[in-house]
Amino acid sequence: MKKLVLAALLLTAICTGISSAQKGGTLRGNVFDKATGEPLIFATVLLKTTTIGTVTDVDGFFSIGNIPAGNYEMLVTSIGFDSVTTKVVIKDGSIITQRVVLNERGIELGTVELSARKEAARSEIAISKVTITANQIKALPGTGGQADIAQYLPVLPGIISTGDQGGQIYIRGGSPIQNRILLDGMTIFNPFHSIGFYSVFETEVIKTVDVLTAGFDAEYGGRISAIVDLKTREGNRKRLAGLVSANPFQVKSVIEGPLKKFQEGGGSSSFLLTAKHSYIDKTSPVLYPYAVDTSFYPASGRDLTDKDRKRLPFSFTDLYGKLSFLANNGSKLNLFGFSFNDDVDYIGVAKLGWQNVGGGANFTLIPPNSNLVIGGTIAYSDYLIQLKEADQDPRSSSISNYNVKLNFTYYGLRNEFNYGFEVIGLDTRFKFKNFAGNTIEQNDNTTEIGGYLKYKTKIGNFIFEPSLRYQYYASQSKSSMEPRFGMKYNVTDWLRFKAAGGFYSQNLISSVNELDVVNLFVGFLTGPEERVTLPGSDKNAPHRLQKAAHAVVGAEIDLGKNLELNVEPYIKDFTQLIQINRNKLQPSDPNFVTEKGQAYGIDLTLRYETKKLYLWGTYSLAKVNRDDGEQVYPTIFDRRHNVNLLGTYKFGKDLAWEAALRWNLGSGFPFTQTQGFYQNFDFNGGLNNSPLTNNGSLGVILDEKRNGGRLPYYHRLDGSLKRVFKFGKYTSLEAVASATNMYDRENIFYFDRIRNKRVNQLPIMPTIGLTFNF
Repeated sequence: MKKLVLAALLLTAICTGISSAQKGGTLRGNVFDKATGEPLIFATVLLKTTTIGTVTDVDGFFSIGNIPAGNYEMLVTSIGFDSVTTKVVIKDGSIITQRVVLNERGIELGTVELSARKEAARSEIAISKVTITANQIKALPGTGGQADIAQYLPVLPGIISTGDQGGQIYIRGGSPIQNRILLDGMTIFNPFHSIGFYSVFETEVIKTVDVLTAGFDAEYGGRISAIVDLKTREGNRKRLAGLVSANPFQVKSVIEGPLKKFQEGGGSSSFLLTAKHSYIDKTSPVLYPYAVDTSFYPASGRDLTDKDRKRLPFSFTDLYGKLSFLANNGSKLNLFGFSFNDDVDYIGVAKLGWQNVGGGANFTLIPPNSNLVIGGTIAYSDYLIQLKEADQDPRSSSISNYNVKLNFTYYGLRNEFNYGFEVIGLDTRFKFKNFAGNTIEQNDNTTEIGGYLKYKTKIGNFIFEPSLRYQYYASQSKSSMEPRFGMKYNVTDWLRFKAAGGFYSQNLISSVNELDVVNLFVGFLTGPEERVTLPGSDKNAPHRLQKAAHAVVGAEIDLGKNLELNVEPYIKDFTQLIQINRNKLQPSDPNFVTEKGQAYGIDLTLRYETKKLYLWGTYSLAKVNRDDGEQVYPTIFDRRHNVNLLGTYKFGKDLAWEAALRWNLGSGFPFTQTQGFYQNFDFNGGLNNSPLTNNGSLGVILDEKRNGGRLPYYHRLDGSLKRVFKFGKYTSLEAVASATNMYDRENIFYFDRIRNKRVNQLPIMPTIGLTFNF
C-alpha cells in the first residue's frame, strides 16, 4: 500500500509539472481516406518551414502540443494519396482541431517524397517491436491460399513455432503462457487453432499487429516475455462492402458498411461482421490422404472407416462482429463480440474441443478544451476446454476473465506523458489427473490491479522513455514494482542506436509444460497459493510469482533509400518460473514446481521494399535454457539457428499478378534420448493380475541428461501465385494457387518412442483458392 501511495504522489507531481509547463497552443486532429472513411496510419503531419511534425497513430489521430503562437501551413502527406496543405493559426492556450481527408492517387509523391516509416523510425524507440498490417500478412504464401497471423509470426526475428499440428509459438525464449495476446484491448486465451496454420483472428479486418518481443514499456503488464497487440479496423463508412472466399481448408465471409455515412464535417457509424469455418476434415480424405498419420488409430474399431483414418481431424468456426461510432472531433466508441470454436476428433482415440466467447467496448474521448486524450477498454470473455481420451480420465479447464482499463495521454511539443490503470478479474476451474493417478484441481477467483506511468521526451537527437508499472496480485497478497526504460539516439539520418530493459511479473500458469512438443490441451490456472520452494531445494521461495528481467540493445541502419538493417542482441533472465508438478507421485507431494532460466541471442533483420518488390530476411542466433535445481538443460524450443527469407513481386498490367516465396531453415530442437525399455506392471487388477501370465505396458528409460540430443535440421519452402481480375471499381476476383512444403521435405515433428515411429510435419500440400470482393 505504501508503494501505491508513493506512486499516486509521483503521478500528482508529474501532472502538476506538466500542467505548469504548458505554453503555446495545441494542434490535433484525424486523417481519413476519403474513399472509405478509414483512418490513415503513419500519415505525416508537418508545419512548413519548421521542424515541428509528427505521424498519425493507428486511429489516424495526431496531436502536437506547446506550439509557439503564430501562423503556419500544415502539410499532411501519406504514400499513395494526394497531399493537403491547410493554414492554421496557433494562439497561446488554444486547441485547434483539424479533420483532414485525403484522396487516393495512382502516382508516387513528386517533389515532396516523405517516408512515414522512416519518420516513425526517427521519432519512436521501437526496440524489439514490429508493426504488421493486413497487407503484409496477405503477401505471405498462405497455407490453403489464406495467409494468417499464425503463419506470419514465425517469419519475425526471435519467434519459433514447434510444429504444424498443435505446435506452440515461443517468443525469444518465452513459452506461450508468458506471451500476452490482445484483441482490441482484451486478453485472448489460446488464440491459435489446433491445426497450427490458423489463428482465431480474421486477416481481412486486422488494422495493425504490434509484436513486442522484449523490453516492452510499462503500459503492458501481467506477462514476463512478450506482447502481441492486435487491433481491428472499423467497418466501411462509405458503402456496403465485403468478400466471400473458399479453398480446401476453409470458407469465410466479411460484410461491412455504414449505419450513418462518413461526411467530411460530421460523425459516422458502421458495422463489421466476419465468419470463417474449416473444411479440412472433410476435404483431406480426398485431397490429402497422404498427409495423415493413421497409426494413431487402433487396427480395427467400430464405425472406424478408411475415410475416418485418412482425415485431418481438425475443425474450427470463428465469428466476430463490431459496431463503430465516430464523432466529428475524433472521439469514438467501438462495441465488439466474438465466438471462437475449435475441435479435434481422433475417432475412438481422443476428442478435444474448446470455445472462447466474449465481447466488450473500447473508446477514445477527446475533450474539446483539454490537451488530454482519454482511452479505455471494458471486456469479458469465457474460455472452456475439454479433452476426453479413450483410456484416461477426462481433463477440463475454464477461465472467465474481465478487464477494465483506462489510460490518459498528454501531448507536448517534444514530449508525451501517459498513465493508466487496469483491473483484471480471473475465475479459473481446472482438473487434471497425471500418470500416477494423482489429481491436481483448482477452483479460484482472483483480481490483478495494475497502474503505470510513461514519459517520453526528445532532447536533441535523443529520445528517452522511462516508465514504471505497479502490479498487485490479490491471490498472492503480493505487489510488484517494475521500472522500465527505453531510449534511442539518432546519430545521423541513416544510423540509429537504441536500448530498452525492465522488470516483469505474472501470476497465470498454463497446463502446457515446456517439455511438451505437442499438447492440444491448453488449460489455465492462477499462481499457487500454497508453499513453493526454490528449484531443487526444500527452502521456501521468496514469492509465488513468475518474474523476469529483460535487456535489449540495437542498431537501425538505412543502407539505401529502400534498404534497412536492424540488429538486436538481447537477454531475458527468468528468475522464477512455476509449472504444474506432473511427476506428483503421492497426494502429499506439491502441486507446483519452480525453475529458473535464461534466453539470450541476437536477431538480424534485412528489409527491402519498392512498389513492386518486397524482400525480408532474418537470422536469429539464440540459446534458451532452464535450471530445475538438478541440472541446467536446453528447452525443447531451443533452436540455435533460424533463418527466414520472404519475397513478393508484383508484375503485369496494373500489377495484377503477385508471386511470393517463403523459405525457413532451422537447426534441430533438443530431445531427451532413450536408454532402454521395460515392462511396467502396476497391479491395478489386484492379485488376479499376475506378471507371469499377463503383459504390462511398455515403459521407457530416458537418459539422465535432459534434452541432450538434437533432431535434424528443419527447412521448408512455401510459394504462391496470385491473380486479381477487376470487374469494376469495387468488384474483383482474386485467384490464388499455393503450395506448402513445395519440395516435400520430410521434417521430423517428434519420435513416438512407444510405437517406435517417426512422426513428420505436414508434407507438400498444394491448394487453389478464390476470393470475391464487392
